Amino acid sequence: MGYPFSSTRSGHSTITFLILLCLLFTTSVDSSALKPKSDHDCSALNHFHDYKAKCYYLKSIDPCASQGFIDYLSLLYCNFDGFPVLGQSLLFLWLLVLFYVLGHTASEYFCSSLESLSKLLNLSPTVAGVTLLSLGNGAPDLFASLVSFMGESKGTYDVGLNTVVGGSSFVTCVVVGIISVSLHRRRVKIERSAFIRDVCFFCAAVGSLALVLVYGKINLWGALGFCSLYAVYVVFVYLSWRFGGESGEFDVESVHKRGGGTLSEPILEQRDDLDEDVVVVVDDDGRCYWKLVVWVITLPLYLPRRLTIPVVSEERWSKPIAVASVTFAPVLLSFLWNWKRKPTNFEASIVYLTGCLVGIVLGFIAGATTKKSNPPKKWLLPWLAGGFVMSMTWSYISAQELVALLTSLGYIFGVSPSILGLTVLAWGNSIGDLITNVTMALHDGDEGAQVAVSGCYAGPIFNTLFALGVSLVGCAWEIYPSSIVIKTDYRVLESLGFLVIGLVWSFLVLFSNRMRLGAVMGIGLLVIYLASLSIRIVQTVGDSH
Repeated sequence: MGYPFSSTRSGHSTITFLILLCLLFTTSVDSSALKPKSDHDCSALNHFHDYKAKCYYLKSIDPCASQGFIDYLSLLYCNFDGFPVLGQSLLFLWLLVLFYVLGHTASEYFCSSLESLSKLLNLSPTVAGVTLLSLGNGAPDLFASLVSFMGESKGTYDVGLNTVVGGSSFVTCVVVGIISVSLHRRRVKIERSAFIRDVCFFCAAVGSLALVLVYGKINLWGALGFCSLYAVYVVFVYLSWRFGGESGEFDVESVHKRGGGTLSEPILEQRDDLDEDVVVVVDDDGRCYWKLVVWVITLPLYLPRRLTIPVVSEERWSKPIAVASVTFAPVLLSFLWNWKRKPTNFEASIVYLTGCLVGIVLGFIAGATTKKSNPPKKWLLPWLAGGFVMSMTWSYISAQELVALLTSLGYIFGVSPSILGLTVLAWGNSIGDLITNVTMALHDGDEGAQVAVSGCYAGPIFNTLFALGVSLVGCAWEIYPSSIVIKTDYRVLESLGFLVIGLVWSFLVLFSNRMRLGAVMGIGLLVIYLASLSIRIVQTVGDSH
């Protein structure tokens, strides 16, 4: 869910669209697009008790859990037979690295491109907040959802679904709860109309998702209807800002200034004297004695992205790197195309040759049309579009590896991948919302608290309707006119029920307290989240036994 850009607010009930969704669902045709795999399931690993036997089993079948670049199960069981703790520790370390790469790519490259595009297109702050900047804010969840639903293994869709539900619960309960408890002495008052719209529309979004899960299948038109609910939300936000007198100036600019850096900005700072994007650890006295160490550690993570994602901001402009990025970007895309399609050697050679030629041509054009002192002022749209596409590519790669690794860890430790999506992946994607929104609420006055609370509802609405909606549309498009089948998971419905309980609790307590945040509201939300999480964990432990 979250990295820097928490957006604005909206939400009346959308009964007409819900009725339309019901009508569209009734025309569904059976399909098995999203049924979990049964042949050569990785759960068979539980029948083996040593690493060698598991390694032999994995070699005898097609990869059962790997949809990324690395087959993590084979890596662990075939290479760390004598050192299982070391292998597991390395996987957890790599998990942290993937979280960092996904968050840093979203905040430093993806969001930067989207913000520049919004300025180039002259979008109003409110419209930009609920469109481009919401896309930047929800990028980790969006890509995790896309990978889970549309990756090579369709059996991981429950990871993406639980990630969105878990992230929504975490933000609307934990983040709003912490803000409410932290501000209970200030008696901050929340704008009534904005809060009502947020809660009503989020309830409509949750109800639409529950309808999809209960029915168990959805066709292309139903997926488009579900996704289009977010367009209705955007329209409501715009109309509220345009004709309802709501303030929209603070939403984008102040959030960006507060949260425009990386996920770990209080600990990690950026220094221009080293390089534009290289992260440097600074102690309390400002001494940079860790500079070289951190530079060496982050260089393998930083350099490939920097050399393939075009950046044209004033602060980070470098003509040699810009020329290199437009040259190497087509080469990377050609590699990904060949890896995904697995063509013949001749076809692969043609694709690589085309990527190299296109990259060389773009490099020459960039070198001839740019200056060393400042980024280009003309033809800015192609540069921003290239940065958008390549940052999206790297975000997708990171999310793909993250989902593949979480799925593998679930099989390694006998934990359902869905519970890992509900907890680990959801927490990792939502930690940016926690840091940014709580900091804004504490230090930017009453207006900052208003924007922070609004962002805690706008982000989950985006992830529920748009992130999941786009994933459903993509899956339905692949098998049109058939329908995609989603196995009804009553535990997800249970989590949605607790999510609605949290929304209703916030609504009732705020109205009884004259729209002022208080400790009662915050503690109640935290208890609701802990109760929901505890029940899911107990159910998962019961299944494992």
